[in-house]
Amino acid sequence: MSKEILYVVDAVSNEKNVDADIIFDAVETALATATRKRFGMEIDVRVSIDRESGDYETFRRWQVIDDEDPEFESPERQILISYAKDKGLDADIGDYIEEQIESVEFGRIAAQTAKQVIVQRVRQAERERVVEAFMDRVGQLVLGTVKRTDRRGIVLDMGENAEAIIPREEMIPRENARVGDRMRGLLKEIREDIRGPQMIISRTDNNFLIELLKLEVPEIGQELIDIMGAARDPGSRAKIAVRANVPNLDPIGACVGMRGSRIQTVTNELSNERVDIIPWDDDVARFTINAMQPATVTSIVVDEDQHSMDIGVDQEKLSQAIGKGGQNVRLASELTGWTLNVMSEDDAEQKAQQETAAIIGLFSEHLDVDEEVATILHEEGFTTLDEVAYVPVEEMAQIDEFDEDIIEELRSRARNALLTLAISGGNGKPAKDLLEMDGMNDELAQKLATAGICTMEDLAEQSIDELTVINGIDDAMAGELIMTARAPWFADEDTSEDDAANTDSAPSASEA
Repeated sequence: MSKEILYVVDAVSNEKNVDADIIFDAVETALATATRKRFGMEIDVRVSIDRESGDYETFRRWQVIDDEDPEFESPERQILISYAKDKGLDADIGDYIEEQIESVEFGRIAAQTAKQVIVQRVRQAERERVVEAFMDRVGQLVLGTVKRTDRRGIVLDMGENAEAIIPREEMIPRENARVGDRMRGLLKEIREDIRGPQMIISRTDNNFLIELLKLEVPEIGQELIDIMGAARDPGSRAKIAVRANVPNLDPIGACVGMRGSRIQTVTNELSNERVDIIPWDDDVARFTINAMQPATVTSIVVDEDQHSMDIGVDQEKLSQAIGKGGQNVRLASELTGWTLNVMSEDDAEQKAQQETAAIIGLFSEHLDVDEEVATILHEEGFTTLDEVAYVPVEEMAQIDEFDEDIIEELRSRARNALLTLAISGGNGKPAKDLLEMDGMNDELAQKLATAGICTMEDLAEQSIDELTVINGIDDAMAGELIMTARAPWFADEDTSEDDAANTDSAPSASEA
């Protein structure tokens, strides 16, 4: 029996290219299982095989636990520390006490159990060996053969008994895969699974497009061209930004290739996904204009505080700029990292005028200056009271129309206005519900916010006299604004009354 064990270990180890210790462990587990079947499945058994001779010994064991341990379950597998001490056994909590028992023969039943355990351990060892081989390739392109498709996705044969899976959420929509097809993907991660480590491959990740382009464009590998970012709507359209690191090199032409050969290869791999090559620009506004291609941008307003841009296009090109289902603007937004609001040129101009009027009104009211001074501040790029109050004096000194006395006075008034707003609770920024209220516009909302009225609830609590002190609001407008803001109050009261009426009219259990 000893020689037979050594023969089995040696044969399986060589055939499967698995370490002999793994096979020895599997045989020990099989013999322990056979022993438990013979003496009772409740007991705990350990088998130790001599790696040189093949001889083995079997031990029954108990784990030592504390007398007060609520985990005490079975005297067949556990022993209390007090009982162990009474028996004169030298053991601490957590140790195992062992007693040698008769070993079972490595016969037919033990061999069959060993075979099952060995197969399981060998598969696990092979997976771990394969994973170690692929661990350094995470984030890179891999190539496999379609082995099968199931409800989980596409299973790829990676060679040397290695398998990987493309989950359904990582598959390109409407893509067909037949058994035997060669398929590329990005090795996204190696995920721990109950069945062992699992290689996850993606064909929808942005980096898959980037790696494909690196494969086809040698200038990228030579660091003559950098890929600055990518955005995808898998299987439909993508945008990728590129930048040349040397003068007189056309990064777009290099990526497209002669007669479009390079980009066509990438497109074919992506199931005919259309790829737009976008020139990178350090100026975020210019880069955004490039990213909106093929639409032509006629105006652009950057809001750095909100990290957004208002983009104006010709009315006839509005649908093209937005794209089907908002695809074009969504990809451009993802590529640039900015929130993009696309609108017609007329709407953009109207919104810009409203914002300009609101800013001029803000300065006129809180700095107590005429429209001309407020306009100069706006034209010089000032949009908030904070900027006027705390911008370096040197920057304001560059304004031709202002001397030192005017600059100091404006800064003093701005600081006083900010202090007043802080005391009154006004932050100068209207809330979303106030901006979207019926009868409201940006200029009016800004006026209200600077007076400490930032939400509909704030407005609802005002009186007509309190509103009419704000420039441009008369009694009639004040009354309409207040009633509109209080409309939700009445709606809540009506709902409560209806619920009460329904409760009163509902028959009781006895009446029913």
